[in-house]
Amino acid sequence: MDVRTVLLDFRVESEILDNLCQTGSKINEQLKGALSSVGLGDNMQVHSSGEQFFICSFGHARSAMFSGHRPDLVTLTFQYDRKAKPSPTNENLPVLEEGSMEALKEELKKVFNPKKCKLFPEISRGAAVDRYIPTADRRLVEYDFDAATFEADSEYQNVKIMHSPQYGNMLILDDDPNLAESDLAYTQAITGNGRESYTGKEVLILGGGDGGILHEVLKENPKSIIMVEIDKVVIDAAVKHLRGICYDSMDSLTGDNYEVKVADCIPIMQQYIADGKMFDYIINDLTAIPITTEPRGSQWDFLHLILDLSMQLLKPTGKYFTQGNGFNNKSALAMYEEQLGKLKYKVSFSKENICVPSYLEMWVFYEIWKEADT
Repeated sequence: MDVRTVLLDFRVESEILDNLCQTGSKINEQLKGALSSVGLGDNMQVHSSGEQFFICSFGHARSAMFSGHRPDLVTLTFQYDRKAKPSPTNENLPVLEEGSMEALKEELKKVFNPKKCKLFPEISRGAAVDRYIPTADRRLVEYDFDAATFEADSEYQNVKIMHSPQYGNMLILDDDPNLAESDLAYTQAITGNGRESYTGKEVLILGGGDGGILHEVLKENPKSIIMVEIDKVVIDAAVKHLRGICYDSMDSLTGDNYEVKVADCIPIMQQYIADGKMFDYIINDLTAIPITTEPRGSQWDFLHLILDLSMQLLKPTGKYFTQGNGFNNKSALAMYEEQLGKLKYKVSFSKENICVPSYLEMWVFYEIWKEADT
């Protein structure tokens, strides 16, 4: 099954709306003729409330609904099953091909004589490969995914890796885009964009199961890296399917100067605090800033806890790096910055906006450090 939804908008004169509200009007007869090009037009029904009307026609796994909205808008929602097979009752049904919807638009323009019209890209529903993921501020994006490379439900989340001809393999956790093989810009941003030297430094990575941060920091020969990732399913999937992100950095979970711990980071951080251990750099790649109306709830509680523990583990001259959220989520970003001012340790921060290719939106990253008198 691959049900396609086609949307058409027409800006029309008010008398067009008046005529459409009348069952059996000349313009409705013209509509039937236009719809015949896509195998519809029979059994057309008109429902009118005066201010608004609906005209429906359906059959043969296809349907069309016109809706009128005063003062001047007519919308069409047309649906058809792209994979529906002919049957004895519809063997003469017109085949819908590339260009069919453009042709329908032209036929309807003859009926409506619109001031403006717009044909939107088709939306595919029920297809084997789901291509739709909203941006962080809930705008619809259709990716060019052509295959599901991997999918599994771990103890913690749904883990998917989708293949994109543009972006390579892309990690998606609970339907949230995380990182694609095209997204070196993300990894560079969350590690300081070349401003820092990790040579000889002690580094703690929180999350980062795709292995990108580990691979990037290892290039600079740090003294040690501890990476704590709770989900082994993510690590194993990355090693096999995200080689353009992690390369060989997680082929072994231990090396001369690094260790990947598969565990909850909170008790490990608490133990490090008890032991008096501190780090030059802490890179938090656990989750984005929550999008809520107030800085409350379990997500914010978790964020506060991670920040508090991290500041206790950060050396006085150290740096804390983390992602924020999409550039357009200004309220969430402002709430996060407000919370930074309420930490036990007095901190300063800077931020930068980065274009992460597969995100299709600008993404905000934070650099945080303790002020000298804390």
